[in-house]
Amino acid sequence: MIHETTATQEPRIEAFTFGDPEPVLDSRGLLDYVECWKNGRWYEPPLPLHALARLTRSNVYLQTGLMFKRNMLARTFVPHRLLSREAFEQFATDWLTFGMAYLERRDNRLGAPQALVPPLARYVRRGVDPGRFFQVTGWGQDHEFPRGKVFQLREASVDQEIYGLPEWLPAMQAALLNESATLFRRKYYNNGSHAGFILYLSDPQVNDADVSALRDALKNARGPGNFRNLFLHSPNGKKDGIQLIPVSEVAAKDEFTGVKNITRDDMLAALRVPPQLLGVVPTNAGGFGDIGKAAQVWAMLELEPLQHRMLKVNDWVGEEVIRFTRFQHQP
Repeated sequence: MIHETTATQEPRIEAFTFGDPEPVLDSRGLLDYVECWKNGRWYEPPLPLHALARLTRSNVYLQTGLMFKRNMLARTFVPHRLLSREAFEQFATDWLTFGMAYLERRDNRLGAPQALVPPLARYVRRGVDPGRFFQVTGWGQDHEFPRGKVFQLREASVDQEIYGLPEWLPAMQAALLNESATLFRRKYYNNGSHAGFILYLSDPQVNDADVSALRDALKNARGPGNFRNLFLHSPNGKKDGIQLIPVSEVAAKDEFTGVKNITRDDMLAALRVPPQLLGVVPTNAGGFGDIGKAAQVWAMLELEPLQHRMLKVNDWVGEEVIRFTRFQHQP
């Protein structure tokens, strides 16, 4: 806003700044548009699935937490003639990552089920007409599956009933903040604008030859990627004659460790995985407690509900295709 001065108003100076641009992926408003619009043949997903796939790779705790749950499901899964272990792992990975997964039933010539194949959920679109599904890999590159041959396992959503949303979605901001802190610290070390130490020489008795030799020794001692050292020669200089205020001092005072720990805890809470099961090193002397008991409690409260929800496939096929063994911790 610009204020103009008139004859009856006293001149004044007003200073203001504009806020920085906000990326769409970082904005909380992204979650306000989880509705599905249709293009005539299929519904578009409420969130960009390629962005969710990239987001899982942005943070080590989010990625390893999802893979841990996938591994535990695969460990207890009993392979079936229609669903191999490899196909089940892909099916479970898509479900945990995107909140939805699909299985295509391929029949033999007699019309009996021959195999269940999981198409990548990132490219599957649900048709406007019931029972229709499409695989869309790009503009003008779509394939329609045989009608009624695709099963969809989805997480329930309060905003729409077409696609599922992953349970870890509330941890999106924590994952991005954790990544931003790591990238900021990497740039801080790589930009070379910070100093390791300042060698201040004020003795007037040192001749120029000795100063040049000392300067060359410092240059040769610094290897690639190390901190940059500064040399200052000021004959007859006073103790406080030169004051250095480095710009990198601002970056050195950030709460890097605090940001990493807080965002890690947020993601583990969203994934509902105990930290000791993911290899997190405890910072206290007491540790995290018995890892065996933690694994048993996690299996009862998290693994078993995941297994029961995947049994919906059996109702659709009409056969016990998915079956699990009981989780047993072996010390």
